[in-house]
Amino acid sequence: MSELPSDGEIGRYRASIDPIWTIGKKLHGGTLVASGAAAATRWLRTTHPEAAAMFAISAATDFLGAPDPGEVEYEVRIRKTGRQICLVDAGLLQGGRTLVHTAFTFGHLDDAAPVYAPDSYTDMPAEPTADAVAYSPDSPMGRLVHVAEGSSVAIDPAWARFLAGERGEPRLRLWIRPRPGDESDPDVSAWFAMMAGDMSPPVPMNLGRFGWAPTVQMTTYLRRRPAPGWLRVIATTHAIGERMFDEDQLVLDSTGAVVAQSRQLALIPLPR
Repeated sequence: MSELPSDGEIGRYRASIDPIWTIGKKLHGGTLVASGAAAATRWLRTTHPEAAAMFAISAATDFLGAPDPGEVEYEVRIRKTGRQICLVDAGLLQGGRTLVHTAFTFGHLDDAAPVYAPDSYTDMPAEPTADAVAYSPDSPMGRLVHVAEGSSVAIDPAWARFLAGERGEPRLRLWIRPRPGDESDPDVSAWFAMMAGDMSPPVPMNLGRFGWAPTVQMTTYLRRRPAPGWLRVIATTHAIGERMFDEDQLVLDSTGAVVAQSRQLALIPLPR
């Protein structure tokens, strides 16, 4: 990410997003949230060094268009600064148009044991099981989800009934892990956890509803930096209609702690 001329009010950066961070031909939504967080973090640290310990703990993202991989620009504007909370807006531009807009809330991440947490959020093992379906380059999921070329991804076939041509409950769960260099960088590993909050396939696939499910709006929360190891992503829904569905994704690290959460409203693919 290289800096472009800024006017003091707005930070401007140029970047290139590799084609591996795509689903099909278009850039992956979670990657766009995470890259926007990186741009917002850089500008906040540059203009307000006293806030350098803060991190993007919340992101409300509107997708105005579907960016392609390649050259993009970011425009970052700081809306508010404070000792506990800072508000920063980031826009991703391509071809002179703003295609993604995210309102970030910066604050201090949790770094201590939770005051309250259930004994377990899931019976999902901390690492992929022997029957987990890896997103290898020659697999149906790997040929579509190119994000697996920049990380390790596997899905639980017990929940992903669509893989066997069957129908099941609209819920999915998978494992994802960054490459060692990304995992060892405290900032990148946190941005990766934000990205992981959008890694599940659309849960209507278990109901036989396949196809592109464009996100209308997504909110992402980052609670803490993840411990090294695999992340577990659990995707569920409250309601699936004829036009729209919601999807919640919970991201747990190798210790079982909640590191990220997301909720999105998306358009449901039309029946085949």
